[in-house]
Amino acid sequence: MLETIRARIARACAAAGRAPDAIRLIAVSKVQPLDRVVAVLEQGHRVFGENYVQEAAGKWPGLRDRFGPVEVHMIGPLQTNKAKVAVGLFDAIHTLDRPSLAERLARLAQDRGACPDLFVQVNTGAEPQKAGVLPSEADAFIGLCRGMDLPVRGLMCIPPEDQDSTPHFAALAGIAARNGLAGLSMGMSSDFEAAIAAGATHVRIGSAIFGERSYPPRG
Repeated sequence: MLETIRARIARACAAAGRAPDAIRLIAVSKVQPLDRVVAVLEQGHRVFGENYVQEAAGKWPGLRDRFGPVEVHMIGPLQTNKAKVAVGLFDAIHTLDRPSLAERLARLAQDRGACPDLFVQVNTGAEPQKAGVLPSEADAFIGLCRGMDLPVRGLMCIPPEDQDSTPHFAALAGIAARNGLAGLSMGMSSDFEAAIAAGATHVRIGSAIFGERSYPPRG
């Protein structure tokens, strides 16, 4: 399935007049059985996405020992009290969404002398249940983060499930452009071609690569 997704990305890039190497394919491995993750690693893929700090911490140190350098991106909500573990584990964090988290990351970056690449999550649909800064507040928040010397590389969004994604991708691209940000983390299994057409630089694809997830029952 990985090769099928790569081929679809290449076709979407050709249709949009973009080079395929302009797209970073993040294979979203959260809650996937280890054998499926290993199978994708054995095919040579080296960029993965995780939603949960604890799961990633239990998985990736061993896999990196086995397979060598692997980029791991945090794409789920990050609790401030887990930021210290996150900055040591992830190469990029796509869910910077509030001042308290920015302040914590800035302090950790000062202590470590390094920081993962950061993407500001924008709640383009203004959904009350969803994380992310509102579009109207994005410029000010990006400025706040830059004032802390945080390495903001781009923006991320998750459009509402019941809406056409394209206007949300266009809105995110507009915010990025006016703030001089090159990175656009947008597009998942169901809409990544539309995201590529709108300028995505990172697409986050899970089930279309690994198969459907089977979530453990909650006790």
